[in-house]
Amino acid sequence: MKTARERLAESEVLRAAVQRRIDGGLLERMGLPDIRVPAPGEGADADVADRLESIDPGGSALEAIVQLVGRPPLLVQNDRVVFGDDEIDSLDDFPPGTDARIRATEKFIPSVGRVEFTNFTMAWGGTGWVIAADGADRIVVTNRHVASLVARRTADGHGVFMRGPSQIRFGASLDFNEEFGAIASQATPFDVVDIPYLADTTAPDVALLRITGQNLPSPLPLADTDAAFDDVVALVGYPAYDDRNDKDAMARYFRQLYNVKRYAPGRITQALGPRVTLQHDCTSLGGASGSPLIRLSDGRVVGLHFSGLYGKFNSAVGASTLRQLLAGARPVADIAAVAGATEAAGDGQHGPDQLADRAGYDPAFLGGGDLSAPWPGLPADVEGDLARPSDESASQPFELRYTHFGVKFSRSRKQPRMTAVNIDGRHPVAIKRGSDRWFHDGRIPRDIQLGKNDYAHPDIDRGHMVRRQDPNWDDTLPAGGPGVSEIAQRANDDTFHYTNAAVQHGDLNSGARQWLGLEDYILNSAKTHGFTACVFTGPVLRDDDPEIAAGVVAPREFFKLVVMESAVEGTLHATAYVLSQGEMIRDLLEERGRTEAVEGFELGAYRTFQVAIADLAAVTGYDFSRYVPFDPLAALATSEAADAGEPVFVPLDAISQIVL
Repeated sequence: MKTARERLAESEVLRAAVQRRIDGGLLERMGLPDIRVPAPGEGADADVADRLESIDPGGSALEAIVQLVGRPPLLVQNDRVVFGDDEIDSLDDFPPGTDARIRATEKFIPSVGRVEFTNFTMAWGGTGWVIAADGADRIVVTNRHVASLVARRTADGHGVFMRGPSQIRFGASLDFNEEFGAIASQATPFDVVDIPYLADTTAPDVALLRITGQNLPSPLPLADTDAAFDDVVALVGYPAYDDRNDKDAMARYFRQLYNVKRYAPGRITQALGPRVTLQHDCTSLGGASGSPLIRLSDGRVVGLHFSGLYGKFNSAVGASTLRQLLAGARPVADIAAVAGATEAAGDGQHGPDQLADRAGYDPAFLGGGDLSAPWPGLPADVEGDLARPSDESASQPFELRYTHFGVKFSRSRKQPRMTAVNIDGRHPVAIKRGSDRWFHDGRIPRDIQLGKNDYAHPDIDRGHMVRRQDPNWDDTLPAGGPGVSEIAQRANDDTFHYTNAAVQHGDLNSGARQWLGLEDYILNSAKTHGFTACVFTGPVLRDDDPEIAAGVVAPREFFKLVVMESAVEGTLHATAYVLSQGEMIRDLLEERGRTEAVEGFELGAYRTFQVAIADLAAVTGYDFSRYVPFDPLAALATSEAADAGEPVFVPLDAISQIVL
């Protein structure tokens, strides 16, 4: 990188710019004595250069002055750079033909947009640009510090939108217009529907956003080679007023016109290296964060600008890093966070041979035919994440079969997605709780199962999805049979597999009293028949579930669907429940346009809610249509509420409040 003294000696434009700054009182404001910049041919005054470099220990202060003269932030209108006589003159510090090269790269301007926010205190936060196509969608890249204004990173590196104090969810969109002179009707916003990657603060300042819609812009081409020192480049973005810069300089350069698309040519002042960042001197202010740095010689992107927000260095993430992230590579810290630790002593493992005789869940347990109780259907993306046991049955796909129950297991979350158990209240067998040794299931890979160390944190518990007592029955014995049964003991022991455990925060136990007594209450109700039931249980998995320990994500809600034969023989009876702080209720209100109801919504302590099965289906995306017609709670909805799509739910402060 050239020193300030060398740059002064080489550039008449720069010398004149520095002298104008001194004449305007720059050194006086800095507390430095008045000095003169040498005239052309006199050579650079070492004292001048050294004093200017000393302003910033990184040697970037003189480059800030360069940004103020000879580095014009050119306006963009109708996807073209505005060139007047003054703008042409301002390019004198660049090689001849730079204006033609700028024109050659104008085709990329429509692919650069402003990152705008919804339900947030700021209308917009930075710049983003299309980096790749993904089917009909587009992937946009911006800075982490832009996206993290409205989103937060999850354990697997994805991002999810946060909520404000009033519980309204934030959102984002990309508007690829927002040019000088544009009117509101010319806006071209595309909603951000997903955040595939949001960097940790220890990783390069990058976020990847997914947008969808019609007539999406084309991706900008990434450079195959890194930028070299003194390459002519350009920054395309939306500089905003930034009081961390000299106000007079901003007024002179931007003429009080901010927040619109600009094209700022400059040079690479430091090439990317093993221990140095990619730096440039294009004019930028805070809103340019996330702008593409385009090399004019070949029209390819060599970097992602990120330092404008901080006002210290014009730095950029290199194209090589962007290519790696786009290909799915992640920083080592991300990989280490989800790597399993050395397993503590005490856990066991059952191999396929030891579990070979397990029949699993029986959908015909209540009688078959009109009384059949099949597994609820799962969306394709959820099903694609399920583990496939080595002994998978064609008639029971994805099911890890145990005694009187089955599990469908999420590979990515390392926890059950759903469990299904057959309960026979006529032939229960009491099994005394033993040492509670937990086992891994050898029919699926060990590395997708949690273990003892993963539950070492004092705030989390292993939560049985199939209750320990539920499958403990033996219909080969007389009703109320003896206290010992090999079948019932095996069922009891089978519940102590990690595949049947979900991570539960300790706070959840405070509201679990009604939850734990649901099945017993329903089994003994006069409105049901036969004392047999099929129960489906699982976590409500969300992208923004909190990471409690490294790679261990705790669901915030759990659902339960209890299916029995009705007191009217030959028909089903089905009820659904959620153990929650209220997130599901809030989401249902929000998704159905009940903004006023969400405003001020408070998440309280964990409690049990009875919910309409149709509403449970809407939140989870699962197919519960088999059971919706048999839900007594649905009859509570008035016609007006039904027409408005209001959720139907009953907070259960006492088990007797269940609607049967």
